Amino acid sequence: MSLPWERNGPAAHTSNHSGRERIPLRPRVASPCMPYINWQGPIAEEQMTSAMKRAAQIALGAAIFVAGIAAGSLRARSAAVQNRFGQPKTVLHVVVYKFRDNVSNYDREKAINGIKDMAGRIPGIKNVWLKTERNQIKDFSGVYAIEFTSAEAAADYAESPVHEAWSKMWQEQRENSLSFQISNP
Repeated sequence: MSLPWERNGPAAHTSNHSGRERIPLRPRVASPCMPYINWQGPIAEEQMTSAMKRAAQIALGAAIFVAGIAAGSLRARSAAVQNRFGQPKTVLHVVVYKFRDNVSNYDREKAINGIKDMAGRIPGIKNVWLKTERNQIKDFSGVYAIEFTSAEAAADYAESPVHEAWSKMWQEQRENSLSFQISNP
């Protein structure tokens, strides 16, 4: 029977020797994969115990990591299947507009920023959208939207002196506009 530290059996020879000499092999150092034989005494045993503890910690950490990835993946799949949405009671006022050709870029920006200023001064405005991300109506310059907390807030906005002052300036700069109000039942 060959022992783990005897690589090719007890009578192993290398090609550099005639076969009469026997080369002594040193015992291997213990590893987590090989059975431990205490050739070096208690110091090696302490090192082995420490190495085994560290290997167990790494294995446990890897198992927790893999379990977390699996749980997150399952959660993401279930969230995608159960798309949750709401139907808020707010009112959206959406306007598609086209500026006149003679309106400068400065005046265009001033008019759009006026919506933001107006939103800060008129109660009942919840959110504003001012940047046009995609415009499928080729003849129009852009789109903006204002979200009101209620239908009453939208009506108050239409009659507000702040809105009337902004609207007067807006009427002079726009060539055309289409407005829509959207809500939920």
